[in-house]
Amino acid sequence: MEERIYTIPLRQAKSVPRTKRAKRAIKEIKEFLARHMKIEEVKIDASINELVWERGIKKIPSKVRVKAVKMEDVVWAYTPEAEVKLPEEKRKKEEKPPEEEVAEETKEKEEEGEAEEIEEEKEEEVTEEVEEAEEAMKEKVESGEEEKEVEEVEEASKTESEGEIEKAEEGVAEEMKEEETKETKDKSKEEQ
Repeated sequence: MEERIYTIPLRQAKSVPRTKRAKRAIKEIKEFLARHMKIEEVKIDASINELVWERGIKKIPSKVRVKAVKMEDVVWAYTPEAEVKLPEEKRKKEEKPPEEEVAEETKEKEEEGEAEEIEEEKEEEVTEEVEEAEEAMKEKVESGEEEKEVEEVEEASKTESEGEIEKAEEGVAEEMKEEETKETKDKSKEEQ
């Protein structure tokens, strides 16, 4: 790993039309680093981009200080003031001693166990709601209401899905309202 700090002149970037200066400045920085670090692939950090675009597309700085780090076949460039984590440093952090790996695996297993417990609790809640709905339907059947409502609730209980249960209950409620309105109309006709 090789580190260097350069002051890159951007005079040539000012010779292009005003609306293309910032783009040209980035291109000049890449070309300069490729020429001086002797590597074709140059990666520029957002800190340099922000520095170039700070005053807009037309008013670029006349020169820029850049810290260039050469790693394998890539040059990473950023401003010296910026705190940048390079990929190599990330790799070192990823390589952990076996003890830490075992500790992480146990944490993951514990988290999975907690997730399973939460799922089981949700399933229990759903089954309780289904059972309550079935009991309510049994009471309706005993009181002499239609069998159609019972079939809808039984279908909902088979799926054990909250959304479907709610839809079935809404459908039953609507049917009951319709039946009540029909009955009231029939009674009013009979009275007349």
